[in-house]
Amino acid sequence: MRFLHTSITVKDIDASLRFYTEILGLEFERRRAIPENRAEIAFVKDPASGARIELTHWQAKSTIDAGEQLDHLAFEVPNLDDFLTKARAAGVRVAKEPYTLQGGSSRLAFVLDPDDVWIELIEHANPGR
Repeated sequence: MRFLHTSITVKDIDASLRFYTEILGLEFERRRAIPENRAEIAFVKDPASGARIELTHWQAKSTIDAGEQLDHLAFEVPNLDDFLTKARAAGVRVAKEPYTLQGGSSRLAFVLDPDDVWIELIEHANPGR
């Protein structure tokens, strides 16, 4: 398993991109709409450590309550089905069963940690991305 990124929910993706790139000095990587989730995401990366942040703007969400800023943590897994089988056997709750986004090739699923933090699991079609 490899840690990929932390996703935070943002009110204004353009303002957040300016903050993370112009103020904090992170590098812009990519931005895209996710129509089926009514969301838009953008990735920024720390050039020194390689750590990534996914900025997530939910179109239907006009306010963010305290504690809602953390959206999810993301990990790459080599075999999503095997991981979920072991996780279920250990009592882990699956929040979203495996799926693929439109135009994507990676398989995704979400599990919940003991405090209900969403953990995204990504099985890349081309591992190591």
